[in-house]
Amino acid sequence: MSNMLAVLLVGCGNIAGGYDSGPGATAMPLTHAGAYTRHGGFRVTTCVEPNDARREAFMRTWSIPMGYRNLEEVPAISHFDIVSICSPTAAHSQQVDAALALRPRLIFCEKPVTLHVHDTETCIAQCDAAGVLLAVNHTRRWAPDIINLRERLAAGELGTVRSVSGLYNKGILNNGSHLIDLLHYLIGPLTVVATLSPIVDALPDDPSVAALLQSDAGGVPVHLRTAHASDYSVFEIEIVTSTGILVMEESGFTWRQRMATDSAIFPGYKVLGAAIMATGGYSDAMVAAVSNIHNALLNNEPLRSTGATALAAQRVCNQLLHLARQAT
Repeated sequence: MSNMLAVLLVGCGNIAGGYDSGPGATAMPLTHAGAYTRHGGFRVTTCVEPNDARREAFMRTWSIPMGYRNLEEVPAISHFDIVSICSPTAAHSQQVDAALALRPRLIFCEKPVTLHVHDTETCIAQCDAAGVLLAVNHTRRWAPDIINLRERLAAGELGTVRSVSGLYNKGILNNGSHLIDLLHYLIGPLTVVATLSPIVDALPDDPSVAALLQSDAGGVPVHLRTAHASDYSVFEIEIVTSTGILVMEESGFTWRQRMATDSAIFPGYKVLGAAIMATGGYSDAMVAAVSNIHNALLNNEPLRSTGATALAAQRVCNQLLHLARQAT
C-alpha cells in the first residue's frame, strides 16, 4: 500500500487554504491544504467549491488538478482516502452523506460537525456503519503543548487544579465548542451549573454564552466568560492550581505562567512571582493533525479528535444555549 494518501477538499475558503499563502510558505501551516502539502504524505487531487473564481484560484495556488462545483459532480469512480470538509457548517450534514458515497477511508470535518446534536449523531452513525473514520478539527487536541499540559495535569506536576476559566467570543458552537472540547481534554467531562443571557456578537443563530460549570471529577469550578466579536477576536484559558496560575493567550500561540513563591515582604506568605512567557504549540497543530490522520490510516494509530469527542462538546454547548435562552 502506498504511503501517499489521496485527498478531496470540500470548500475553498480560509480554513481550507486561505489562511496560508501557498505551498512555498515558510511558516507552519494553519489550513488543511497547507498541512497536507507540508506533511508530504498526501496528494490533494480534487477540490469542490461552488464559486467558480474561488475554486479556480484555489486550484492554481495549491496545484490541484481537478475541481467541481459540488460533490454530486465528482465521478463515482474517483478514489479518495480522505475527504476534508471545510465548508460552512450548515452544509456539513448533506456533504458527509455525499462524501460517504465516494467511499473514503476517513472524513476530516471542520467543527461543529453540524448545527444540531441529532444531525451530528446521524453523521457519526453513518460513518460508523460505513466503516469510515471521522476526525473533527478541534485543533488544540493535536497541539504538542496541550498534549504535554494534559499529561502534566494528570500526573499532578502542577499541583491541584483549583479553578479554570475560559474567555471566548463569536458563538457558543463556532468558538465555544473549541473551548468546551479543550476543557474536556484537559480536566474531563463537565456539568452545567448556571448560565447568563446569550449575547449575539457575530452569528444570529449562534450567540455567545457566559456560564458556570464544574468538572465531573473533583467538582472543579469552570467559568466561561464572553467578549464581543465586534471588538476583537479572543480565545484564552486560565488554569489556577495550588502551585500557580497558567494562562493560554493568543488562541494558544503564547503561554504565561506565574508560580507561587515566598513573599519578600510578608514572612510566611506565598505570592505569585513574575510572569514567565513561552511560545505555544498552536502553529504545529495542523501538521500534527494530518500526521495523526496519516498514521491512523496506515498504522491504526488512534485519532486524537473524533466524532465522539466533538459530540460530547456539542451536547454541552447545546445545553448551555438552551438554558441561556430560557433565561431571557
